[in-house]
Amino acid sequence: MTSPLSMLKKQKRVALPGPSGALGSDAYRGQLFPEVRCCPPEGPPSDLELLSSMMQRLTQLEATVKSQAKELENKEKKITILERKLNLTEPKKVVADQEDLMKTCRRLHTQVTEMENFLIDYGLMWVGDGEEGEETLRLGLEEAEQEQSQGTERTLWHPDTSAVAGFQVDFDLLLQNVRQLNLLAGEGESFVQPTAMGAQLATREPIQLRLYSNGILMFEGPFRSHREASTQRCLQDLMDGYFPSELQERFPEGVPFQVHDNRHEEFIDRPLFSGKGLAVGAVRNTISSVPGRKLTKDQFLNRLPKVVVKGGKVIDIRSSVEATLQGSSSGQNSPVTFIDTPALRAMNERLEIRGSGSHPSADDDVATLRVKSEDGNRSYILKMHISETIGHLRRYLEKHRGKGVPEYDVFSVFPRRCYSDET
Repeated sequence: MTSPLSMLKKQKRVALPGPSGALGSDAYRGQLFPEVRCCPPEGPPSDLELLSSMMQRLTQLEATVKSQAKELENKEKKITILERKLNLTEPKKVVADQEDLMKTCRRLHTQVTEMENFLIDYGLMWVGDGEEGEETLRLGLEEAEQEQSQGTERTLWHPDTSAVAGFQVDFDLLLQNVRQLNLLAGEGESFVQPTAMGAQLATREPIQLRLYSNGILMFEGPFRSHREASTQRCLQDLMDGYFPSELQERFPEGVPFQVHDNRHEEFIDRPLFSGKGLAVGAVRNTISSVPGRKLTKDQFLNRLPKVVVKGGKVIDIRSSVEATLQGSSSGQNSPVTFIDTPALRAMNERLEIRGSGSHPSADDDVATLRVKSEDGNRSYILKMHISETIGHLRRYLEKHRGKGVPEYDVFSVFPRRCYSDET
């Protein structure tokens, strides 16, 4: 058997078919070693390539637009949420600022009211400065001139008098508090009062208090207007439920009030007689002694209480009255001295001209001063014009007392004040 290999060996070797003879062996050599180029030449892109490139770019742009739109939507949502939060917080802040301003305004108003009440207690009034102060002062002067034209004239200035507006009296509250104070003071209760024959039961005599629309009348007078600072303090104490401070020294244990409610009436003070007083009619006999059996000094002293408690102090009435009676019976000179002044001489001259039987007329421009010495054992009475000063007072005293008197100061009892300015 023959194999394929053996058959190949037996056949004749034949050349492989190739290209035409024109090329020769160069054609085989060219195919075996092709020419290698770095950048093979390319032609213009086709329409398909352009279309695919455009589609890719459009796809990318659409994706970018979608992402940006989504981002804008998220940002708009955030802006909306922040605006809502801002709208919620701003009104609260505005309301809080308004509340703070209202609190500050109320606090300042309370402070101003307390300061005005403090000034009212001392008889003063705040007028301010600048145009507002001038306007307030002008209104106050107009009110004063109007009062003076209506007949409410005042010859001297009183420290307790102050034209303060706005004081209102609650009469119902005042009457209610007075009833409670009367219960505390023991209204209607009896106490043992010592007498010359022993003792007897007695009741406290109440204070007469009359209420008017424009003031009050306590005891027997004088009339006290609501515009006076002392009247306002008295009524304010009663409206607050306290015993008036001006009566505490006189009645330390309290005293009941008998109130006459005339709130709907206005007290009209009788105007003073503008002319000069003259004695009219026949001369009347003056009774200088009480008819009947006269008491001896011992009998009179036995009728007096031995001691009296007043203001927390024990006062020996019987001994002091006995010393006074002994001093008057011994014929000692009076410790009161009238000092010669121009006002006193003028009054004596008018009295001599009119006659010894007439009474001297009171001058509106003359004041009577009572001055005590340093040790309190002697008193000096001076008639002075209201236009005179402390310097005139010192000259009158030094002229009467002589040049060997040591230096001294002039004081007033109430209010406690030293007068060093002689002008």
